[in-house]
Amino acid sequence: MRALTRVVLFLGLGACSLLSAYIHRAPGAQPRQSGAGAGIAAEEAAHPSVFWNSATVYFLLTDRFLDGDSTNDHALGRAPDGALLRSFLGGDLKGVLRKIEEGYFDSLGVNVLWMTPFVEQIRGSTDEGTGKTYAYHGYWPRDWTAVDPALGTKDDLRALVDAAHRHHIRVLMDAVINHTGPVTPEDPQWPDDWVRTSPRCTYRSYVTTVDCTLVDNLPDVRTDRDAPVDLPPVLVEKWRREGRLDQERASLDAFFQRTGYPRAPRYYLIKWLTDWVRQFGFDGYRMDTAKHFEDGVGAALKREAELAFGDWRRAHPTQALDSLPFYMVGEAYGWDPSQGRQFSYGDSTVDFFAHGYDGLINFGFKRDAAGPPDSVFTRYSAALHTGALRGFALLNYVSSHDDGSPYDLDRKDPFGAGTRLLLAPGGAQIYYGDELARPLRVAGAQGDANLRSLMNWADLRFKDSTRQILLHWRKLGLFRRAHPAVGSGVHRTLQANPFIFSRTLLTDNIDDRVLVAMDQPKGAKSVPLFGVWPDGAALVDAYSGEIGTVSKGAVALNTPFDLVLLSQRPAVENDTVVVYVTNNYEIPMEVYVAGSGTDYRMGTVNPGIVSRFVLRWDVVGTNRQVEFVAQASGYGPRVRTGRVYVSPGDIVDFEISTQLIGSRAVVRP
Repeated sequence: MRALTRVVLFLGLGACSLLSAYIHRAPGAQPRQSGAGAGIAAEEAAHPSVFWNSATVYFLLTDRFLDGDSTNDHALGRAPDGALLRSFLGGDLKGVLRKIEEGYFDSLGVNVLWMTPFVEQIRGSTDEGTGKTYAYHGYWPRDWTAVDPALGTKDDLRALVDAAHRHHIRVLMDAVINHTGPVTPEDPQWPDDWVRTSPRCTYRSYVTTVDCTLVDNLPDVRTDRDAPVDLPPVLVEKWRREGRLDQERASLDAFFQRTGYPRAPRYYLIKWLTDWVRQFGFDGYRMDTAKHFEDGVGAALKREAELAFGDWRRAHPTQALDSLPFYMVGEAYGWDPSQGRQFSYGDSTVDFFAHGYDGLINFGFKRDAAGPPDSVFTRYSAALHTGALRGFALLNYVSSHDDGSPYDLDRKDPFGAGTRLLLAPGGAQIYYGDELARPLRVAGAQGDANLRSLMNWADLRFKDSTRQILLHWRKLGLFRRAHPAVGSGVHRTLQANPFIFSRTLLTDNIDDRVLVAMDQPKGAKSVPLFGVWPDGAALVDAYSGEIGTVSKGAVALNTPFDLVLLSQRPAVENDTVVVYVTNNYEIPMEVYVAGSGTDYRMGTVNPGIVSRFVLRWDVVGTNRQVEFVAQASGYGPRVRTGRVYVSPGDIVDFEISTQLIGSRAVVRP
């Protein structure tokens, strides 16, 4: 009979700040079933929509996320004199890198990172009617071949992408091909054969949406023309000053000779955008303003990006995550799943999925999320499995950088927002701060600046309410990452009130099943399972960490929560010891096991999360004694539990608790 041992470790670390943690992958609350990992990888490679519909994408404004290097805060002489929240405010690539290495994204179950454009922006400012504004957001490009120095350097960018890949996080490049930045005294207009400056779009037809400027003073690149053009003088002069004009010309000559493309504006931009993929290994594009340029442009860009991605993989075989193909998701403002594959311009339609796009951002989710979840989940699942979107992906969001009508504008329902978004079929886009209820209204700010406030890290440090919100999002995100059925499985409503549903992903390579029960009584509860698992199956609730066995078609649990996230508990091998680690401290903890004379690193355990580890018996050693060790990453002493006797097949619950003073280990049978 297997023993159940509970080890409680009290840590005397005081009030610590968030500290660095390095991990290669997030230790999910419950991993996939034994042997399923390879099957999932094979299925995702054969059918990429399986991955992208189960992906959790973290979207951030780099300038607003975290300042990791204050020396670049006023690069290029940009003054901090913009209107409120309309100047550069210091966030940079090193700040994002720091959070990758701390495991912040891992703790949310994030497996895709999308940052606003990092290419060099215009130097000056403009006023579009909402106050003096600089290009802090990244959508006013000046030089597609350089990293904006306010965000960092190419070395910083490479370090970020490499670190993300070590954490098994893919990185999307936010690609702008539709327009240059506004014209300012410091930023002259590109030649007329490159851009148009009128008319302004009226959005009444295809032509009045594509062959026009989005707003006044935002020059529209002539992506429709094939006539050759010379390099813009502003770039020639800039590159000459920087000593790289000859290098850039030679690179362009090689590109046009290889491809046979005319030296038309769109092909210059395609070359510059795909260079980033070839050199840094970006895993996909988020295409900005996709409905505002010709559909053939996206298709041509995708073809070149796939070649570039293949070149990078061959040059970096140990850094490539897997064989998943290059991905492209489009921002076709106004699209939602009810439109299927046809996006309407009024007088004509375009099928973006037939022109290189693997997915589209779902602008309808914020509205749909306000309705009954049963209806939303059922419709989205049908569209992805039996409808027009079968084989493609959608990306849902509750808030974004330029959507003034998000779900829950006043952040009154951050728990409900996380539940709806992270349990919905399709990909989930977390906009930075959704998980911390970052305010979307800022006194004195105008327009979209309200949506782009600084990340509220201080709230996480000082407000328990913010920490509880984050914990909720983390539990859901890790459950989602551990189980591709959540986003990519077939939805089935099992009970309307209280709402219970299942998701099932069954293929030649995957058998993944989950059941979610909402609005359950807090405390003791019996959750009906409707035949999803047979009697005798061992289940685990990822939200509470509680385990149970199916009996008479139900599972009995006793948890203080009204949400239940069920999956089958992985089988325990007879020659292993399974360890469930719960971190009740406020920062990530490094966990080790000492056995057979050596300390082995088990991994990083994020706050409030139950993580499962499997120890081979040879780690334990012949004397059957192990000792568990915990340490805040890079901080303080290692605190040890004392020796615990184990046998093959045992299950150990290791709980990290906290006290402000003292430290002790208590072993409870």
